[in-house]
Amino acid sequence: MIDQKLIFFPLLAQVLLTAIVWVWMYKTRIAEMKRNKINPQALSNTAEASVHLKSVAAPADNFKNLFEIPVLFYVTVIMIYVTQLVDGLFLTLASVFVLLRYIHSFVHITYNNVMHRFTAYALSTLMLWVIWIMMVIRLML
Repeated sequence: MIDQKLIFFPLLAQVLLTAIVWVWMYKTRIAEMKRNKINPQALSNTAEASVHLKSVAAPADNFKNLFEIPVLFYVTVIMIYVTQLVDGLFLTLASVFVLLRYIHSFVHITYNNVMHRFTAYALSTLMLWVIWIMMVIRLML
């Protein structure tokens, strides 16, 4: 029998990714504000920020992405844990999902090749749907 708590390691790795992107986002934004002498009040809404911080938009865009599809990942991990369905396959799929999200974020906030980013996004999302389908099937049995 596998330790059910192991499923939280991929979840924690996903949270760590969110924290890393958050730090990166603010580091680049603050540097840009200092470099261009942008008054913080000039960034009072998203539209203004996108005008003044165009060159450092990728980390902020990626940070928003981390609260879209990954939210379904958090839910499914908790459901898998609560229903005691954790096994090696779920652990592997969850870990691959997170690895692909790291790749997606890296591409997005560095060289931002859309096709590379989309490939990582699509594969991670496909992985998540597989996890959900497996979980639903196991819950129904």
